Amino acid sequence: MKKFWISLVLVVIVIVVVIVSIPKEQVLYIYNWEEYIPDEVIKAFEEEYNCKVVYDSFASNEEMYAKIKAGGSGYDIVFPSGDHVSIMKKEGMLLKLDLSKIPNFKYLDETVLSKTTYDPNHEYSVPYMLGSTGITVNKKYVQDYKRSWSIFEDERLKGHMTLLDDMREVLGAALKYLGYSVNSTNPKEIEEAKQLVLKWKKNIVKFDASSYANGIVNGEYWVVHGYAEDIFQRIPEGEEKYYDFFIPEEGGTLWIDNMVILKNAKHVDLAYKFINFILEPHNAAKIADFLGLPSPNVEARKYIKEEPIYTIEELKNCEFIEDIGEYIELYNKAWQEIIM
Repeated sequence: MKKFWISLVLVVIVIVVVIVSIPKEQVLYIYNWEEYIPDEVIKAFEEEYNCKVVYDSFASNEEMYAKIKAGGSGYDIVFPSGDHVSIMKKEGMLLKLDLSKIPNFKYLDETVLSKTTYDPNHEYSVPYMLGSTGITVNKKYVQDYKRSWSIFEDERLKGHMTLLDDMREVLGAALKYLGYSVNSTNPKEIEEAKQLVLKWKKNIVKFDASSYANGIVNGEYWVVHGYAEDIFQRIPEGEEKYYDFFIPEEGGTLWIDNMVILKNAKHVDLAYKFINFILEPHNAAKIADFLGLPSPNVEARKYIKEEPIYTIEELKNCEFIEDIGEYIELYNKAWQEIIM
C-alpha cells in the first residue's frame, strides 16, 4: 500500500511538471483603426509566433486617447496619428523603443521619416501608413461637381453628404479651404473655419466616422469626407469607375499613422516582433494592396500588385496635423459649438 501511494504521488508530480512546462499561448492586445490590417497578415503572425492577437478598433484619435488615458486599456500596441504620438509621448504613456529589436525599420522611406516631426528620432513610434483624407463622390448620383471643399456648399446635394466626425480633420479642411494652415493658432482664423463648417453642416446628414463607407457604396450618401481605403474595400468588383476619390484642389490634411508600444504593455517582446513583422516587405506590400494606399516601405513597393488610390506625389499640397499644445482648446471650443 505504501508503494502504491508513493507511485501515485510520483505520477501526480510528473503530471504537474508536464502541465507547468507546456508553454502558454501568448496574447498580444492591439488597439487600431477599424479594418486597417488584412486578416491574413494577423493570422500569419499568430501562426509564426504561436500566439493570439486580440484586435480592438477605434474611430478617431480622440476616442483612442480618451480610453487609454482613463486607464481602460490593457493594450500592448496602439496606432495613433502623429499629433497624438506627440501628446502621448509628452504624457509618458509610451515605451521608449529599442530599434535594434526592429531590424526591418531599415526599409522605411527616408522621405517619410523626415516628416515625422512629432518624433524626429523615432524613439517612441514607427510609421505604419501615410495618406490624406479626402472626398469621395458616387457618380451614379452626382456628375457635375467641383473637386473642392466647396462641394459641401452645394445645396443640390443637401441631405446626401457626410463629414468626418473628427475635429482636426474637419476644421483642418475648412482652414485649408480658407487659405490658412491646418495647424493655425490664430483665434480669428479658427472662428472663420468654425463659421464655414457651420455653413457646410446645413447640407450634410451628419458628422460620421463609422458608416460613411457603407453609406456611399449602398447609395445612402452621394458625397462623403473620409478615408479612401475604407470605401474602396467595400466597392463591388467592377464598379470602381463609379466612385471618384479626390484630394481637394485647395489641399488637405496629411496623416501618418504609427505603431507605438504603451509604457505599461505586458507583452513587450511580442509587441516588438509584431512591429518588425508588419515591416517585413512582403507583409507591408499585402497591407498596401489591401488598403489601396502608397507604402512608406521602400522594399515593399517591389511586391505591390494593386494600383494605389492616390500616390505620395498627390499629397504635395497636404499639411501634416501637428500637436498644437494649449491652443487645442480653441479647436475644442469651436468643435463643441459646431456639433451641439
